[in-house]
Amino acid sequence: MSSEPPPGSGQQPPEDDPFRKQPPPSGDSGSPYGSQPPPYGGDPYGGGSPYGGGGYPTDPLAGMPPLADSGRRTLARIIDMILVGIVVALLTWGFGVNEYDVDADKVEYGKSLAQSLVAALLYIGYDTFMITKSGQTLGKKWLKMRVANLENGSTPSVQTALLRSLVLWIPFAFCCACVWTAISGGWSFFDKPYKQGLHDKAAKTVVVSTG
Repeated sequence: MSSEPPPGSGQQPPEDDPFRKQPPPSGDSGSPYGSQPPPYGGDPYGGGSPYGGGGYPTDPLAGMPPLADSGRRTLARIIDMILVGIVVALLTWGFGVNEYDVDADKVEYGKSLAQSLVAALLYIGYDTFMITKSGQTLGKKWLKMRVANLENGSTPSVQTALLRSLVLWIPFAFCCACVWTAISGGWSFFDKPYKQGLHDKAAKTVVVSTG
């Protein structure tokens, strides 16, 4: 008879965060790109870690769902912009704060600034609260995707979600409007390998599919 003890049959307790990525099966990196795990400290796509430092020991996407399609991400963002934009319009209309009023060639920029401030607070608050709660805004939930930390797949913390929201919405509200949203979000169409928008890069997050 063998003297080796039988293998354990117990299972690891579940993670507190149900979205946290799980280890890939043995012999498979679990990457949606089908690549093998790189040696420790290497980036799976060459060139070292995308964020500097010692790099990740394996592909950060290993064990996570596939990355969300950039087109769906854009549609989800438009949905969120419309939903929050309606609230902004109602609040600013109710308090008599219009984008601008023209009176004898005089533009009242104070009202424009007030509306920008209201918009920034609502967009940032909405995004931060929803992403911290479940990784999903309403638009992302309806289109079956979520935001995850690149490092471990977990739901972003308040600090991470806030940073992501600030990078996305401050320029939108005060200077560049839809132009900045198109640049920041549209970056994901060309970014490799993680399809990150500029706000994702700042917060070190990715958007993955949930269905």
